[in-house]
Amino acid sequence: MENRWATGVDEGESLMQTGVLGPLLLSANGKSFVPRAPKPRQLLAFLLLNANRMVRSDECATELWGSAPPARAMSTVQSHILHIRQALRGAPGVSLATKNQGYQLSVGALDWFTFGDLVRAGRSAAACADDGRAAELFAAALRLWRGPALADVRVGPRCSARVVELEETRLVVLEQRVEADLRLGRHHRLVDELRELSAAHPTHENLHAQLMIALYRGGRAPAALAVYERLRALLADTLGIEPTPRLRCLRAAVVSGHPVLDLPSARAYVAAGSLPDRGSRPGRTTRTP
Repeated sequence: MENRWATGVDEGESLMQTGVLGPLLLSANGKSFVPRAPKPRQLLAFLLLNANRMVRSDECATELWGSAPPARAMSTVQSHILHIRQALRGAPGVSLATKNQGYQLSVGALDWFTFGDLVRAGRSAAACADDGRAAELFAAALRLWRGPALADVRVGPRCSARVVELEETRLVVLEQRVEADLRLGRHHRLVDELRELSAAHPTHENLHAQLMIALYRGGRAPAALAVYERLRALLADTLGIEPTPRLRCLRAAVVSGHPVLDLPSARAYVAAGSLPDRGSRPGRTTRTP
C-alpha cells in the first residue's frame, strides 16, 4: 500500500515526516526540526493537532498554562512562536504564519490525517463486506502509530483531550481490524494478540468477546469460558457490576455450542444480547457493530 505519511515535495528534495502518533516528529533527511525547549515543543504539538487552520493566541495560552496564564502570556506565546519558526527553518513543506490574532501551521501531510483516511476507507470496505480489504486498510492505519500519541510532550488541557480521542480511536480501529480478521477465519493467529490486548485492557468487554470467539473457533471452548469467568470476577470486584447482556449471551452460545458462533459475523448476532433460533441460518451482517 502506498505510504502517504511523508509530505510530498518537489522531486529531488527531501521528504518531510510529520507526526503526532507517537513522539512528536518533524524531520527530513535525518534532521529534526522539533525544538528542544518544553514549552515550544508543547505549542508546536498543539499547532500540529490543529494543522492547516488558524488557532487564536488565547487558545495557545490556555494550552500552555491552563486557566492561570502569566501576566505577559501573549508576549510569551509570541516568543515561543519565534522559537518554533527558528526551529522550522529549512523544513520542507512546512510553514508557520501569523493570521489575525493567531497562528496557522501548514503542512502537506500528517500521520493522523493519513490515519483518518485509511480508517474511513477501511470502514467503507467493511460496509461492502470486503473484509480482506478492510483488514488491510485498518492494519495500515495502525502501523502509523509509533507509540502513545505525543509520548514525549507534556500536553496541556487542549492537547490532552485530543490525545485521549486519538487513543480511543486507535483502540476502536484495532477492534475493527480484529473483527475483520475473525470474519476471514483468522482466529488461530488472533489468540495471542487478543490475550495481550485483554490483559492490557482488563475490563474491555469487546476485546474479551473477540478472544472468546477466537478460542471457541479454535476448539477451545473451556478456555473461552475461563476468559468470561475472569472478566466477570474482575467486573464484580472492581466495579460492582455484571457483564453486559450481550457478553452473557456469548457465554450461553459457547456453553451450548450454538451454530451462530461458526458464522463469520457471529459477533453481530450476540451483540444484541439474543441468539437466533438454532435451526436458522441468518444472512451475513456486513456492518461492524
